[in-house]
Amino acid sequence: MPGSASSVTTEHVTARLIAERTPIAPGAGVELAVVLDIQPGWHTYWRNPGDSGEAPRIDWTLPEGVVAGAIRWPYPELIRVGPLANYGYSGRAVHLVELSVPADWPAGTPLDMRAEAHWLVCAEHCIPESGLLELRLRTAEAAGAADPAWADLFADARRALPRDRLQGALLGAHDDGLRLSIPGVLNPAIQDAEPASVRFFAGSWGLIEHAAPQPWRIGAERLEIDLTPGSLAATADPEGVLVISDGDGAVGAFSVVAERGDVAPSAAQAAERDALTWPLALGLALLGGLILNLMPCVFPVLAIKALSLLDGAGRHALNGLAYTGGALLFFGLLGALLLAMRAGGAAVGWGFQLQYPPFVAVMADVFLVIGLALAGAVTLGGRLMALGGGQTGRGLGGAFGAGALAALVAAPCTAPFMGAALGYGLTLPWGQALSVLLALGLGLALPFLALSLFPALVRWLPRPGPWMETLKQALAFPMLAAAAWLLWVLAVQTGPDGVALGLTGMLLLAFGLWVRERTLLSAPRRRQAGAVTAGATILAALLLGVSTDELDVPARSPEEPANAGRPTLRAQPYSASRLAEARAEGRPVLVNMTAAWCITCLVNERVALSTAATAALLAKHQVRYLKGDWTNRDPAITAYLADFGRSGVPLYVYYPPQGEPRVLPQILTAGSVRETIEAPSTPVRNHQSDSPR
Repeated sequence: MPGSASSVTTEHVTARLIAERTPIAPGAGVELAVVLDIQPGWHTYWRNPGDSGEAPRIDWTLPEGVVAGAIRWPYPELIRVGPLANYGYSGRAVHLVELSVPADWPAGTPLDMRAEAHWLVCAEHCIPESGLLELRLRTAEAAGAADPAWADLFADARRALPRDRLQGALLGAHDDGLRLSIPGVLNPAIQDAEPASVRFFAGSWGLIEHAAPQPWRIGAERLEIDLTPGSLAATADPEGVLVISDGDGAVGAFSVVAERGDVAPSAAQAAERDALTWPLALGLALLGGLILNLMPCVFPVLAIKALSLLDGAGRHALNGLAYTGGALLFFGLLGALLLAMRAGGAAVGWGFQLQYPPFVAVMADVFLVIGLALAGAVTLGGRLMALGGGQTGRGLGGAFGAGALAALVAAPCTAPFMGAALGYGLTLPWGQALSVLLALGLGLALPFLALSLFPALVRWLPRPGPWMETLKQALAFPMLAAAAWLLWVLAVQTGPDGVALGLTGMLLLAFGLWVRERTLLSAPRRRQAGAVTAGATILAALLLGVSTDELDVPARSPEEPANAGRPTLRAQPYSASRLAEARAEGRPVLVNMTAAWCITCLVNERVALSTAATAALLAKHQVRYLKGDWTNRDPAITAYLADFGRSGVPLYVYYPPQGEPRVLPQILTAGSVRETIEAPSTPVRNHQSDSPR
């Protein structure tokens, strides 16, 4: 072996320290190579080892003034280990290091160095190994020529190094994952022939999921790669190596240091967003607010307030304005809170308040109180909700409270036209964004406002009579049903313990109201004791609701069980990796973003999705069905919604085998699902990095 090399052999690796040339000249440098020749079936690791492993390191012992640079890493390969993946090398790994010799080093004086190399070598199990490499290099006034014995080794090692950094790379949120977007022509060899494979190797652990598929595409002179975020995606350095192979198998590697920022949406998403303007968003929000009045939680409030206009007395116009003011104030405050949380970096969207179990528990209590009051079980002194007629019902405070209550119970709902308006509106400056939310509140209040401002419209309502009290009591049951529904939401969020706390709180609340009702007409001392008892029990109920925040989210089954006897739509929990895997296989995918507290979602499930016909349709076309559950707060799903211009659920997206994703209507029918799935697709260039075309 030439004198410019030193080697050591372990059980699985032969390590060598090689100098490219000798002698070396003072004031100049020499390229060293730490070479690891690895037994077949074993591998070592890159600087980011991936899901497991450890990068090699070198501890140098050098004469004073002599400096060894950092390891220059060749691009790695993806080494799959079950469901995980490592970044590393098999066969041979050549790590280049630049050695600098000071100018005052005496020419002719040999330079002795020691390199203690440590590496982890793995197959089915891993073994830490190390070796001491010692090398003496000659020095002279003039540097010698490159040693021909190592010329090919150094040439191959340099070709395996990532090339110059790609300019203009962006890494940003996309769907519930990340998208790496790189402009320009990457490689002259790719200009005329499409790449066969593309893979981004993250240089920082935790930036991405290493084993996840990386769907990619080329369009508008940009390379786009969809990545699954890792546990440190928000803080890890957005850098790494991009490895590309062309149709002939030639490989090029490029250094990537990306800026974090917004990446361009897909063509379909961009077209949908570009079609919206601020005035159009205002109109859609107004129309969506009108439709909200038909929701089962909102309609009783509107109906009872409308009945208060039938007696022909009272300040109807002022009542209508007060009702509208309550709705606008609630939507304004809710919108300001939503925008403030988003500005602070929180991933929240429409209906975010129902992702917090304490709010759900307290809202269940509120609906119980309204239901009991409408049914006549409690009177609450006629002041709390002021939903009915009579002098209290006509009071401006009662009308204002009823408007705020209508907005409160409508807030978790999503109506047609509303999703696109809010999704677009929340991307606007604060003033314009709030105006969209206020337009939604105005639409909600508009029916009652119109009745109060134009008394002639009241003539279209039925004549007053005993039926009004019957209707009022009948409308208690939608409110009680809403309370039961919220308990179910609480069960989804917190499990049986949360339901137990919620039911106990309702029991205490009912007891307190009963005590208050029994003592309203009693002597002052007894009436005061009843008020204190009622207040204490109500406070205890609220505290029980707040305590649900301490409960853990219950575990979910990975797949919904099949229903024997008929075709059943089987859903898997949504994840970017599942979507990417299906897309890589060329399978169509239906994504359903839903929540337990979304009434529209539940209706769509029953009417259009959870049917034997839809199950048979998806089975026929081999559609993979993925369901994202936004019942509890999930920033990944929030990001997915935002990418499609939405701020709340429901959202239904169909990915055909080829072509752009299609957004389905928010109100589904079995026919609309069938039409979307059976419609012809427009092919686009879309590839998967893990498998050649």
